Amino acid sequence: MELFTSILSLLSGLAIFMYSMKMTSGGLEAVAGNKLKGVLQKLTDNRVKGVAVGAGVTALIQSSTAVTVMVIGFVNAGLLNLHQALWIIMGANIGTNITSQLIAFDIGEFAPILAVIGVFVVIFTKNKKFKSIGEIVTGLGFIFISMNIMKSAMQPYAADPRLTGLLSHMNNPLLGILVGIIFVNIISSSAAAVGVLQALAMAAAGAGAIDLEHAMYIIMGFNIGTCVTALLSSIGTTKMAVRAALMHLLFNVLGTIIFTAAALFLPVAEWIRMLSPNDVARQFANFHLAFNLIGTIILLPAGDLIVRLVNMMVPGDESEKEGQQYLEFLNPAMLRPDFQIAGSMVYLTAVANEITRMFDKASDNVSRSLGAVLENSEKVQKEIDESEEYVDYLNKEISYYISHFLMLDLTESEAMAYSSLFKITGNIERMGDHATNIAGYAKMLQDKGLQLSEYAQAEVKSMIEIIGKTVDTIKNDTTGDLQIKVAKAEQKIDDMTDQYRLNQLDRMKTGICSGEACVIYSEMLTDFERLGDHMLNIAEAQENVTELRQVRVKK
Repeated sequence: MELFTSILSLLSGLAIFMYSMKMTSGGLEAVAGNKLKGVLQKLTDNRVKGVAVGAGVTALIQSSTAVTVMVIGFVNAGLLNLHQALWIIMGANIGTNITSQLIAFDIGEFAPILAVIGVFVVIFTKNKKFKSIGEIVTGLGFIFISMNIMKSAMQPYAADPRLTGLLSHMNNPLLGILVGIIFVNIISSSAAAVGVLQALAMAAAGAGAIDLEHAMYIIMGFNIGTCVTALLSSIGTTKMAVRAALMHLLFNVLGTIIFTAAALFLPVAEWIRMLSPNDVARQFANFHLAFNLIGTIILLPAGDLIVRLVNMMVPGDESEKEGQQYLEFLNPAMLRPDFQIAGSMVYLTAVANEITRMFDKASDNVSRSLGAVLENSEKVQKEIDESEEYVDYLNKEISYYISHFLMLDLTESEAMAYSSLFKITGNIERMGDHATNIAGYAKMLQDKGLQLSEYAQAEVKSMIEIIGKTVDTIKNDTTGDLQIKVAKAEQKIDDMTDQYRLNQLDRMKTGICSGEACVIYSEMLTDFERLGDHMLNIAEAQENVTELRQVRVKK
């Protein structure tokens, strides 16, 4: 009965510990989460800065798993490349050590004061930011209270010969690492797992039930086991996102191999113990920090090699899908609740990048269809038809994802951004329709054996030129006055359309243009004018998205 009570107390302490970690992490993310995600997105290619950002963000929100899942989301959406992702992941492993370092201070006597203050703030304040700060303080207080509960539960058995005999086998590297992997996956937190080891060390109070030689292999296993959540979150995403998750695993496996080899031939445990000779809990925390910090220093120069290795492990890219209709940045995994931690910017950017692909295909189709009026062939017509089917597919799929993302908890500006993206998608689809119409006119001219006059052909070349310039402006302009530029282009298209209609009347009067060809050309001018309208609509909506969330539809 006494054993059952102790086990129940241990599990209760562990439950409070894990909930307190979640409360603290949630409060920290609520206070600074969006800003921190913005920092991750603006990361440069500098590896040292990347590690520093990853460590800083993780230290603030206290969850390396959350940061890694965010990174996978960013890679999936095209916000980060694999090198940038690797630097952040390395830094995240360092930042997660803050919890074990705090626990080692063993300030359990003051923990109830922190908890009371935090609860008081949460209950009696209405300000969301202060409530989040209260949750942080409450979570910290309960972390230390839970440590006392676990320590008290384990104290009667810390020096039990059966337990010490079992733990003595943990200095076997493979067994210790395996136990660490299994245990951390049961409780889903490497920080909590290290906390349990520290609680056991505190409970032993010098009895030597578990020392650093026993614990260090288990701690290495914790670092490998914590990669499972990130790997699971990458299932169903892009190959790039899967590679990012594998980099997390590979980094920790390589670090474990390096440290295991070092521990077998060098007095690693003695070196760590020298930093805090009489504090086993601190020794565990210091080893955890040394493992991640030294591993990062050693592997940082080998970042390019790690990226190449994961590319070999997950070969190929999206270009292998040539000839197939597919989404490159959006996937069903993004609709899972666990993916939402990556933040709304990931969804917005993924949608914007898919819309970029759609816009590229539709605008290319417009150019091809206008070119077909001058020089048509069965091959060109087939390409236009296939491209239009692809545009329709993208329109349907993107609209599906936008409708689902709109059901998330969004700010007013985010909802407006999605509305603008939906408007852009619709106008791109209309561009594709007009391209199909123009291609149809080209085929009609060919089937009837008709040909536009050299004057009309020169006008079509001018249409191709103005459409191409306007498309380039929409895709590449970063000056902030996109709407003004496209509005001027749209007005020019209107003026050209009016002038070409007048020119057509003059050619009809002089007999240069045949009646049937003139009718077809007149219809084509209507589609040309409408293309200008849709591109202006796209520019207006794109500026709204840029102002609201700094997301642009561009390459």
